[in-house]
Amino acid sequence: MYDLIILGGGPAGYNAAERAAHGGLKTCLIEGRALGGVCLNEGCIPTKTLLYSAKIYDYAKHGEEYGVKFTGAEIDHNFVIDRKNKVVKTLVSGVSAKLKKAGVDVINEYGVIQGRDDEGFTVNGYKGRQLLICTGSTALVPPIPGLKEAIESGFAMTNREILDLRTVPQHLVVIGGGVIGLEMASYFNSVGAKVTIVEMLDHIAGPTDREISSILQKNYTKKGVEFLLNAKVTSVGEDCVNYVVGDKEESIKTDAVLVSIGRRPQTQGIGLESIGVLTERGAIVTADDGKTNVPGVWAAGDAKGILNGRSMLAHTAYREGEVCVNNMLGKKDRINYKSIPAVIYTNPEIACVGETSETMTADMQAESFTLRYSGRYIAENEGGDGIVKIIIGKEHRNLLGVHMIGSYASEIIYGAAMMIEKEMRVENIQKFVFPHPTVAEVIREAMFMI
Repeated sequence: MYDLIILGGGPAGYNAAERAAHGGLKTCLIEGRALGGVCLNEGCIPTKTLLYSAKIYDYAKHGEEYGVKFTGAEIDHNFVIDRKNKVVKTLVSGVSAKLKKAGVDVINEYGVIQGRDDEGFTVNGYKGRQLLICTGSTALVPPIPGLKEAIESGFAMTNREILDLRTVPQHLVVIGGGVIGLEMASYFNSVGAKVTIVEMLDHIAGPTDREISSILQKNYTKKGVEFLLNAKVTSVGEDCVNYVVGDKEESIKTDAVLVSIGRRPQTQGIGLESIGVLTERGAIVTADDGKTNVPGVWAAGDAKGILNGRSMLAHTAYREGEVCVNNMLGKKDRINYKSIPAVIYTNPEIACVGETSETMTADMQAESFTLRYSGRYIAENEGGDGIVKIIIGKEHRNLLGVHMIGSYASEIIYGAAMMIEKEMRVENIQKFVFPHPTVAEVIREAMFMI
């Protein structure tokens, strides 16, 4: 008999398992594939490994802008893939070691909930007093004619398959201009592929602030990426993608296709119906503390989808799992989704947290400031056009949103998230001392100009 059974060993599951074990709960984690989930094996970490190699290659190609000349710079895509696999293996082993040290029993099986009784819940024959569902998400594959066959043949890929692609296609069509699509477009553009992004909306990067996403699009247009906006894919052929813009039908020939239009919660086939867990559009419905409608059953991570403004991000999943465990242990806890940052690891990077120009109301104000107020930014970015957008409340002048595009944005944004979490006001932030010279200083400078 376990105090807690966790289904899924991704960020929500493995982090919660370690926290629960340290909190004194006898914990069992059931994972059918590799520990680390999509993030570690098919998402966050593999993509960042590829993108870092691409960044170094870009530095070599454009070093003359900074007085450093290279001749014959090449990128070995096969080596990059091998290194990616090595990085993933190292980190998966690290997660396994942490769970073992914490005393968590890890069972390598696909977990299926079999039912409940007075003692608790049964999963694959194991008994637990409480259940935490962290089964994650899978790539959304829409019912586009020809797409299923294209994936089966290898012509089209999801995020899983493209990370093991051993050859760089001459032309890659990316269906979807969201985070995954943009990051993969960035990598393959850097390593020599012609990249075309087909997006249904009139902008890229989904809910990202429009001013920020426009700057990113302009940067990548200069790099040769083609953007087909307001374009709906109608079918995928053996060597082409067909789409409609307005009333006009178009077709584009390509060597490979990446399907990247979002993700859906992985909640089918795990036995939720056996205990009556409520779902909505495939996502598990929970309260702010992670409780489902069934007493003793909790959920965290992508299995909850994006209901009620939640974000399907690894760091969101970490926190959601911790909230569940804390409440199990009698420590009341909630998650503030308004202070969760998001990052797109393109070059330049995008990082944002809080309200956007599209979500702000009449009692808020927004202003944009060039990153060229930072001496370090000018020193390291020849012709850079990065900005930081600040959103504050008009009455209390409290910080409500920060959006950046430029170098180090991913490493800076956590500070802004902390400011928003603590409901800090402009006058408070003005008193912070930022190290000089750093790009982050622009946030402080902005506090004296907004």
